Amino acid sequence: MAKYDHATKSAQHLLEEHGVQQPPVDVEALAQQIGIRVVYEQLEDNISGLLVVQEDNTTIAGINSLHHSNRQRFTLAHEIGHYTLHPHSPTVWVDDAMVHFRGEDLHAPATPEEVEANTFAANLLMPEPFLKQDLQGRAIDAMDEAAVRRLAQRYRVSTQALTIRLIELGLLGGVRQTS
Repeated sequence: MAKYDHATKSAQHLLEEHGVQQPPVDVEALAQQIGIRVVYEQLEDNISGLLVVQEDNTTIAGINSLHHSNRQRFTLAHEIGHYTLHPHSPTVWVDDAMVHFRGEDLHAPATPEEVEANTFAANLLMPEPFLKQDLQGRAIDAMDEAAVRRLAQRYRVSTQALTIRLIELGLLGGVRQTS
């Protein structure tokens, strides 16, 4: 994860700058505070969201209203990551507007920019200090599904996103590490 330290630090900085001290992170308020207008629209199921920076620098995050609210939060955090980390590298230009497009092509390899935006999103929604405080320095047992579910609900993220984050941080017990 050292390769993505910039994404981690950028998310931490945004949380500190806006005085966020506990979960769940109000990701929509953060987006608005940094100048992103958030719009929820029905999109194709395989489209999670997109970030549009218009010629006049107006920025809009389009989020799929058909997706679960936890997914919407992660997608918005991901789009904030693009806005913060990749302000001049669009994935697509449409009518003189820069567009970061987030889809779900599971067969295509993730670009470094997409991995960075996901790293940013995970750090924004599930900050390491918050998780460590909630777990009081102990790992959570991977087999305790109820505990994992409760913690995911506290952070308003999916159990899958939380599990991945806990593994990354070494805070998930009962899982054998493979080498």
